[in-house]
Amino acid sequence: MDNFQLEICANSALSCVEAERGGATRVELCAGIPEGGTTPSAGEIREARKLIKIPIHVIIRARAGDFCYSPSELDAMAYDIEVARSLGADGVVFGCLDTDGNYDAYANRLLMSKAKGMQVTFHRAFDMCRYPTEVLERLIDDGFHRVLTSGCAPTAPEGVDLLTDLVRQSQGRIGIMAGCGVRAANIAELARRTGITQFHTSLRSNMESPMKFRRREVSMGGTVMIDEYRLPVTDAFLVEQTVDILKKL
Repeated sequence: MDNFQLEICANSALSCVEAERGGATRVELCAGIPEGGTTPSAGEIREARKLIKIPIHVIIRARAGDFCYSPSELDAMAYDIEVARSLGADGVVFGCLDTDGNYDAYANRLLMSKAKGMQVTFHRAFDMCRYPTEVLERLIDDGFHRVLTSGCAPTAPEGVDLLTDLVRQSQGRIGIMAGCGVRAANIAELARRTGITQFHTSLRSNMESPMKFRRREVSMGGTVMIDEYRLPVTDAFLVEQTVDILKKL
């Protein structure tokens, strides 16, 4: 898999361990997966760093929702980058837009200044921007190492045309990493059609909770019903299966 990178979206230190066991290139460590990913706790970052050797990139996202942040939220995110660095993270993942869906130069440069010396990925805020080709040039100018994108579509397979255009536009100046809906069943075709060599996926399976007593009528999410007795964890077998496909390309 020398020419390919497979990043696993890991929701816990345990998922990080399973991602490494399956042969992943690196992990993106997140909390709040049902919300699209939010900043994990310091304890989770520390534990993950203790347990694995592959690079850990930490998502820096103050909350769910849009990517237009208040000054207070930006201050919190800037501090979270410092914490992630101090705990051994190799990179961070963030993205900020203004109210018109354009690249927020002030916000992104503030966070970039805190991430000097680290790998930096602009996340799927890119898929919510107004003019993706213009934003790509801004990311290159400001020194981002890669952009995680589904091609501004619900999934990467659906965004294959824009993904192909972005690879062509980038000319190797920034990495284009395809994410959302990437699976073993479609990763080879995505690679062939787009020329992309970096992929982002979760590849989780549900692990049954050890809890014996269960009060199923009560939900910690209120009206958002989640099965709190099934724990989604990265599946090392699915990771290994996907790595094997990439090795054959």
